[in-house]
Amino acid sequence: MKANRLRIKLRAYDHRLLDRSAAAIVRGVVKTGATVSGPIPLPTKRSVITVLRSPHVNKKSREQFEMRIHSRLIEIKDPNEETAAALRSQDVPAGVDVEMNEV
Repeated sequence: MKANRLRIKLRAYDHRLLDRSAAAIVRGVVKTGATVSGPIPLPTKRSVITVLRSPHVNKKSREQFEMRIHSRLIEIKDPNEETAAALRSQDVPAGVDVEMNEV
């Protein structure tokens, strides 16, 4: 690989699943001999939605629902071909979104 560094950003709703995935990626990359920084926890994005409980009466009675998106950043310094192969063969659970960038 030509890049000096490789950044992997992981996002999920479940922080436990996200941490397990990040640990598995770090274990796989360390075995290839590359230097790894992370997983670094990024700020959690939170969105709150307020809904009326009943459409016509009890205007003051409302419910709030919250959705949190947890993020982790992993940076790999001096990746090689073995590192790229290890990342491609890594199985990531269905609830985790992975984004990879060369820096």
